[in-house]
Amino acid sequence: MPSFSPEELITRDRHRILLGAVGPRPIALVSTVDEFGNPNLSPFSFFNIFSSNPPTVIFSPARRVRDNTTKDTLHNALREQEVVVNVVNYDLVQQVNLSSAEYPSHVDEFVKSGLTPVPSELVAPPRVAESPVSLECIVKDVVALGEEGGAGNLVICEIKKIHCAAHVMSDEGGLDQEALDLVGRMGKNWWVRASGDALFSVGAPTVGIGVDQIPMVIRNSTVLTGNDLGLLGGVTVLPTEEEIEQKKNDFDIRRLLQNYADGIERREALHEVARELLENGHVHEAWKVLLIDKSAR
Repeated sequence: MPSFSPEELITRDRHRILLGAVGPRPIALVSTVDEFGNPNLSPFSFFNIFSSNPPTVIFSPARRVRDNTTKDTLHNALREQEVVVNVVNYDLVQQVNLSSAEYPSHVDEFVKSGLTPVPSELVAPPRVAESPVSLECIVKDVVALGEEGGAGNLVICEIKKIHCAAHVMSDEGGLDQEALDLVGRMGKNWWVRASGDALFSVGAPTVGIGVDQIPMVIRNSTVLTGNDLGLLGGVTVLPTEEEIEQKKNDFDIRRLLQNYADGIERREALHEVARELLENGHVHEAWKVLLIDKSAR
């Protein structure tokens, strides 16, 4: 497995490896204005939410790796202390990508990208009408992480107003993730779309027995995955001997036990059945099957 000290890599290669490894990264489409009120629009994937009380997001306009120059967004945020963070969904991808082109400072990226500026309520920079969620923010601080190309500048923003499109609101009062259809950045030119089959739900964790308490013959399975072991380790109670014996009477299990003598092949066959049960959310039933193998008790 290749390993590197950051100092061993030139900035360009370090940048590529880190951006390829840390993702998907959400995208902040940030609108600012200069001292004359001229708007600027630019996307940043060094971005996330860091607090809900006070509501705080941080994005980072890093110094350009190739020539160590800084972005208009940074200059405007430092000077005017106001920004609007607009989230990016799939419908905006190509226009957002266009807005990231390095137009001269006097060029309005709203105009070039075809996105629509909408007056904000509390800050000077306009919102993006097409964005499903826009956050009007004041800049609380800007933390420079270095003076060389690739160095980030953490723009710490306190949210003062949240605008959400009606169609992305859920009945529970939150946001409908499918309706949002968010996108994120990966390495190189790769993006990712957070909708459809890419979305999945994971239940809240329980204080279960833990993977360390799973018998070694199960932990060392050639069939079960780490995800399977995580599900098995989340249970609080194992099946009783009576439940295990009753499970042997299931038609498919009875036929499996008839076809395989005790040993590795039977164990692997039981693990295959257990894995299918786990994939369908039947964790307790999977444990019953696994514990039919007496070496697992």
